[in-house]
Amino acid sequence: MKTTINRSTILISLILIIIVVFTGLNMRAKVAGLTDGILSQCPDKANCVCSEHMNDSRHYVEPISFTQNSPAYTLSLLHEVIQELGGTVQATSENYLAATFTSAIFRFVDDLEVRLDLADNVIHIRSASRVGYSDLGVNKKRVESLRALFNTKLVGQ
Repeated sequence: MKTTINRSTILISLILIIIVVFTGLNMRAKVAGLTDGILSQCPDKANCVCSEHMNDSRHYVEPISFTQNSPAYTLSLLHEVIQELGGTVQATSENYLAATFTSAIFRFVDDLEVRLDLADNVIHIRSASRVGYSDLGVNKKRVESLRALFNTKLVGQ
């Protein structure tokens, strides 16, 4: 009985320590932002996808095509879609938007960034987890959900 209590106490303590460490890492991490006017390349981890760097096949996703609506309208529509998917927009500028998504259980934060490429009428997108190595495909699924909902709303305008 005493051994079981000690093991349980140790296990619970370890779980709490892990949660505190990951929470601290989530709080300190920052959005990658634009580098030389484009979205940053993904790190060498399986928890990031990006449409900006075609040469990185491991992390590449297709950009989202859009019609020649005004950049303000397109960003407004993206803002709406992100909120519907459970994200929180953190920053916007003329052709850039940054948002966060927080997981329900452990409160892990993922960063989502979009950049409007007005010359090619595409939305470049980057979605990455702040901590860990793998995200089990969550960021790629998020991008595909965003693409589908954005296209649905664009057609319905």
